[in-house]
Amino acid sequence: MPTAPPPAPAHPWRALAVALLNLSGLGLGYAVVRRWVLMAVCWVATGILLVVALPADPDGVPGTAVVLYLVFLALAAAHGASVGLRSRLALLPSALIAAVLGIVLLAVPATGVVLYDGARDEATEQMLLDRLDRADELVERSGKSDFASGEAGYRRALAAYGALREDHPDSRAARRVPDRLKTYYTTVGAPFAREDYCAAVQPLKYLRTVPSSMDKKALGSLTRWPDDRLATSLYECAAASLSGGEAGWTAQFGELLSAFPDSAQAGKVEPAVKGAVDKAVKSVGGDDPCAAVQHLDGLATQVRGLPGEEAGLADSLGKDADRASRSARSGAYACGVDQYKDGSFSEAVTTMNDFVKENPHHKNRARAQKIAIAAEVAQTVPAAGKRLPTTASGGSIAVTVKNDSPDEITVMYTGPVTGSFNLKACGNCTSYSLSSTLGLGFKPCSDSGKHYPQRTIRLPVGTTYFVHKSRSATGKSPASDTAKLSPGYVYTECAYTTSSFGY
Repeated sequence: MPTAPPPAPAHPWRALAVALLNLSGLGLGYAVVRRWVLMAVCWVATGILLVVALPADPDGVPGTAVVLYLVFLALAAAHGASVGLRSRLALLPSALIAAVLGIVLLAVPATGVVLYDGARDEATEQMLLDRLDRADELVERSGKSDFASGEAGYRRALAAYGALREDHPDSRAARRVPDRLKTYYTTVGAPFAREDYCAAVQPLKYLRTVPSSMDKKALGSLTRWPDDRLATSLYECAAASLSGGEAGWTAQFGELLSAFPDSAQAGKVEPAVKGAVDKAVKSVGGDDPCAAVQHLDGLATQVRGLPGEEAGLADSLGKDADRASRSARSGAYACGVDQYKDGSFSEAVTTMNDFVKENPHHKNRARAQKIAIAAEVAQTVPAAGKRLPTTASGGSIAVTVKNDSPDEITVMYTGPVTGSFNLKACGNCTSYSLSSTLGLGFKPCSDSGKHYPQRTIRLPVGTTYFVHKSRSATGKSPASDTAKLSPGYVYTECAYTTSSFGY
């Protein structure tokens, strides 16, 4: 007897049927020719592919696994065709039916591919939704701190929203971005809702930059959302700083006038400035007129620096600045008086001299000159500054002042009346040694051979303080004299210079 059944005659349809059945990946071609071990190998290969592919991942099945599996199916089909060519079929009545069944069963891997693609798409959607959720959490977390601390988080969240719209425009996550952006804007702009206008400026300025990096369609009306809020914040913050005498208001008003020149907020700038000038002018008559004058000077400079041209406010702001300057110049008188009363005689001299120079027609100019003289006298004789001088002049007592010094001098006096005058240098006079002035017979201005420059003034009864000051040389100390003038006497003041130890 033969060792094995004789092979069946070659049958191409049978080979095709076995090959088609093996392409399903289930090894059914081997099943109909009773090659059970090979069928099991097909099942194992398909199982390995399912383990690698499931659950569905947004990145899909690794390309190497797909290639290897397709190669395996091709080999199984080819080998199945070779085996089926001369092997009799079991389980199925004919090769034609087997071939038709093989074609029908090809729907199994095709359906699997379709289902897997759907699962992978859903996995991708979930991944994108997770990204959206993480961006939302980042916005929420950033909103719990100030803008400076949360800005980096806001920027990362915005980048995530933009990537969803740009890279996956048809995804569910991308379609939800416009609603998320509304929350984003309200979170970033929360300081404005709390009426914390100064803190709202920077976040609102940041929101104005968002349209440059985000899809305009996603933003919609949010594109203009920050504008009016920023204009309001700039105005309110600057107005509060201006009213409180704080710095920074000029930059904010300047930005408002430049960025939103036609806004209602820009139109409120000039009235706010005018009100600040009014307040500063009134404060000149207060407890600290010098500070008020200094504030007016600074205010005038700051107002002139505001860019009011585009908003049509240049002229009115210029008038406010001019009024502040005039008030500062005029207010210097009150400042000088306050300095004099406080005993700050050096500052009073400078202030009053500046006032006299800058206000040639002011009603207080004459008295300011007197106060400047009295303050200079009081620098040498503090007792002279105990009372504020008046504009009174003249008196019944003659006082002659002579100059017995080689220097041109200024004679200043204050008391019941205040004034000053200059005396030319004595041409043939010299300095006296200190030792000579200590002798009992020392008497300056007594040389009949010399012609002493002199001047006679008339003063009232009372104490008058004199100071003689060299006009032609530096490093020389002024001389002083306190004269108690009584009626019935004629007085003489003599100015002379002493020197000792080379001075």
